[in-house]
Amino acid sequence: MLQRPLLMLITLLCASAALMLLGLMVGSQGLESPMQVFGFGNGQSMIVWQVRAPRSAGAWLAGALLGLAGAIAQGLFRNPLADPYLLGSASGAALGVALGWLMLQNHGWSAWGQVGIHALAFLGATLAVVLALMLAQGAYSSLRLLLAGVVVGVVLGALRDLLELRHPHVLQPMKAFGLGSTAALDGAACLWMALALLLCLALAWGLAQVLDALALGEASAASLGLPLGAMRYALLGVMAVATGFAVAQTGLIAFIGLAAGHMARGLSSGGHRQRLILAAVLGGMLLLGADLLARGLWAPQELPVGVVSALLGGAYLLWLMRRYV
Repeated sequence: MLQRPLLMLITLLCASAALMLLGLMVGSQGLESPMQVFGFGNGQSMIVWQVRAPRSAGAWLAGALLGLAGAIAQGLFRNPLADPYLLGSASGAALGVALGWLMLQNHGWSAWGQVGIHALAFLGATLAVVLALMLAQGAYSSLRLLLAGVVVGVVLGALRDLLELRHPHVLQPMKAFGLGSTAALDGAACLWMALALLLCLALAWGLAQVLDALALGEASAASLGLPLGAMRYALLGVMAVATGFAVAQTGLIAFIGLAAGHMARGLSSGGHRQRLILAAVLGGMLLLGADLLARGLWAPQELPVGVVSALLGGAYLLWLMRRYV
């Protein structure tokens, strides 16, 4: 008989596969029948396999990265409502995108320009976390790291606002980035995010014992003899890489990391290794589900996926408040 955690994981993966299949069937006109999508000789195969398939797979991968980062953040800060953007990564990514658009203003839009903007978004998110760590001055306190992240986020957000005021043509693409979108995801983006997810999952799995130790309190964790500082910084690096890769490809999408980490905490009765994997799968399901709603809810008009995720996340937090507070 399969153990409960394994059975739960298999169930979630099957649900993810079902959502992926549904993603192939949701187009600009809403939900299509299987015959329309998979029927031979209907001319749909290029759209299905070159547009909808990478978009659906990319949405799942981006959500999995955010879910994993959210579970790490909640374990590090010992707060079930922590999210991956706590250390200023969202503001850093947005500043990187603004700088990318500013540098491209005289060169037009091209594939190389898109790659450059994605790279700058990733670098911005990662450097924001590095700045927060430097500002914390090597302290191991979760509270000090959190305050440093708030400061970095505010300062980088102000720099982005100054750029937008000085160069108003940047406002429109920055608005799109802030709302989040999966429309531009392609096979290359899926490959990079898949590699990042495998790497981050492997590293987080190996470092999960420090999250288990921190759950007992920082003093208790330090008394266990673990290299707490180095392992915590390694986990922060994993969180920064996971968040950076997701944000670089999809923009700023709210609540996925928070909700996935919190749901995994409720479903998991074991340690953080189990919780991290569940959070990644749940994050993928949440973002893919939000993307399907964004595509099909008001077809042929498409909603920004970040707006849908914010509405769903707000409803989830309201439900939590009414249940527990």
